[in-house]
Amino acid sequence: MALFKKNSMAIKQTAADRTFDIINVTLLTIVLLIVLYPLVYVISASISDPMLVLQGKVTLFPKRLTLSAYKMVFKDDSIMNGYKNTIFYTVLGTICNLIMTIMCAYPLSRKDLAARQQITFFISFTMFFSGGMVPTYLVIQKLGLLNNYWSLILPGLISVWNMLIMKNYFQSSIPYELQEAAKIDGCSNIGILIKLVMPLSVPIVAVMVMYYGVGHWNEYFNAMIYLNNEKLYPLQLVLRGILIQNDMSNMTNESSMVDQQLLAESIKYAVIIVSSIPVLMLYPLLQRYFVKGVMVGAIKG
Repeated sequence: MALFKKNSMAIKQTAADRTFDIINVTLLTIVLLIVLYPLVYVISASISDPMLVLQGKVTLFPKRLTLSAYKMVFKDDSIMNGYKNTIFYTVLGTICNLIMTIMCAYPLSRKDLAARQQITFFISFTMFFSGGMVPTYLVIQKLGLLNNYWSLILPGLISVWNMLIMKNYFQSSIPYELQEAAKIDGCSNIGILIKLVMPLSVPIVAVMVMYYGVGHWNEYFNAMIYLNNEKLYPLQLVLRGILIQNDMSNMTNESSMVDQQLLAESIKYAVIIVSSIPVLMLYPLLQRYFVKGVMVGAIKG
């Protein structure tokens, strides 16, 4: 009982603590509203009557529900083709990124690798000084990768920053003595990586999937430079044409110009939602690994 009273006194808040909590909660609530409002508005605008959206009568909740914009989006061949290409780029690109990052990070995390400090320095050097856009384009051109799927995968095959995070995670989270014990038991280096290191590295792998996957999903600049064939365009490049260039001539076949403009306005909001849903679904699945993987890999080592 005495201990309970002591603990109760220990957690008793002062006036300054309560004031800090009130200010903290108030500020965080304001930040939450600022971040959440655009998302709610875009969702509401995409399923509301386009006329009410243009008149500014849709501020938070949808009015006169309609799914006509979504029907047009899912009927459009360019968006569906962009979706298919983006899924292909994201899946294949993320797998290639993970393989290359692990193959580079794991040897550099081993204490028995000769000159690993020097190799790490030279690799890190490329993070601050790159060749630039024009030399990179010329390399892609000479390799014959223009208008090719691989032009969106090979140039960004490995991120030095992500590789360093994974290397530090291997160093700080997996005892080297454990790897030595496996080696004494007859396990090869590849066996140690596959059977010992990777099962213990689920958090950092999940973080890398998130980083690389979101990067490929949002990729549009390299596609704009390296691709001329519209059949290879990723979804983000198709959306760029819709949102920035107002290129919706293939989507709106309404008879009057007014109806076309109204429907085009709703389509803009609908394609934003359609393109964001996969990433919004991915993050909650990987969130439990996110803090552990990033913090351990980024701070330690």
